This record gives sequence, structure tokens and C-alpha cells, in this order.
Amino acid sequence: MSSVLKSDIDNVFGKIFKDYRIKNKLTQEQLAEKLDISLKYISRIENGNSGIKTQTLINYINILGIAPNILFSSFITNDSLKPQIELSNKLNIMSQEDIVLLNNIADLLINHH
Repeated sequence: MSSVLKSDIDNVFGKIFKDYRIKNKLTQEQLAEKLDISLKYISRIENGNSGIKTQTLINYINILGIAPNILFSSFITNDSLKPQIELSNKLNIMSQEDIVLLNNIADLLINHH
């Protein structure tokens, strides 16, 4: 298995953060204010020129509504995790109503065994 490079992680995270910032109709300035970090740091993160502190990562996820699997799925090579990632990716495009329904179905399946 090949090692994941920090620069690859920074680039993938930066693109995702930028896409979600735009999807949430926020400027870099507005996001910097919400995250309580500098505009320069936002720019460096989005361009893949800077890593991100764990606290800032969690704040990004919460503020922009990014499911963690979105950030990490392209780096996961363990085949036993791929079905979970596939399911998680499908959840990201489902309506909230459908997710509640699917969650109820999962509860039924779990309680059945």
C-alpha cells in the first residue's frame, strides 16, 4: 500500500472546502469570520498550500455541513471499508426525509438479528 502524501490531503481538503463554501454561498471573508481564522489562512487552505489544525477541521465540517466521509473517502484503500463508504456517499445525496426512513429500516434490521 502506498503512503498518502500530506500535499495530496491538503489539495483534496482545499478543493472540498472551497466547493462547500461556495455551495453555502459564503465568501472567504465570511467564512474566516465564522471560523475565527484569517482570510489568508482560508486562502492557503483552499489552494492546498496549508494543512489544517484538527480544531479548524472540525469547525469547517460543522459550519459548512461536510460529512467526514467526503473528506477522507478518496484516501481509503481498505476494501472492507468500501461498502460503508459507498453507502455513506449515497446518504450525502439523499433527502433528509429519505435518510430518516433508511435509518428506521437499519434499526429494524439490527433489531431483527
